[in-house]
Amino acid sequence: MSMEERREKLVERLVEKGHITDEKVIRALKTVPRHEFVPKDRKRSSYNDRPLPIGEGQTISAPHMVGILVEKLDLNGDELVLEIGGGSGYNAAVVAELLEDGRVISIERIDELADKARENLEKTGYIDKVSLVVGDGSKGYGEEAPYDRIFLTAGAPALPKPLVEQLKDGGIIVAPVGDMRSQILVVGKKRGNELIQEEWGRCAFVPLIGKHGFKQ
Repeated sequence: MSMEERREKLVERLVEKGHITDEKVIRALKTVPRHEFVPKDRKRSSYNDRPLPIGEGQTISAPHMVGILVEKLDLNGDELVLEIGGGSGYNAAVVAELLEDGRVISIERIDELADKARENLEKTGYIDKVSLVVGDGSKGYGEEAPYDRIFLTAGAPALPKPLVEQLKDGGIIVAPVGDMRSQILVVGKKRGNELIQEEWGRCAFVPLIGKHGFKQ
């Protein structure tokens, strides 16, 4: 079975299980080649619905979790999106696939992963819509703020204050919030100076390391 056929079957299973319902997100997951964002020795497991190690103690999230997180962003296609925790570049690629006129700023704290993510995004054709920045993602990225959407692919002890401040009025932030092993996926919608929060459900991400995250 080809990688494309495996990807198609995986996404169909995610739809059957009710993990994803948005047609645009379904198409994006069927389009972005996850196997190009994992290490060579993990490519055979690319279309299993589970996280995979990508080096430096980090992981690429399980496909169902990526689908859920991206659905919660409720993208229209023209947003400026800030990603905290670039990893292999896969999440940024899925978001970029949904953006016609928008752009992703992706922050990764580990140089080696940022370099690999850039390489992955170049070979899959998404680099034009993604800007990679190396730094402490818990501080956000004030240079391009404010953002229409912000999402975290690392668990935070609380929603980092700088990220909430860098979110536009009417914007959405999606973040795993909890301890270093287990979190609740929180969806926050900014209305003036107020952030209206909803809890989606339990999840498990690597910890957010930084000034407004967990200390290293």
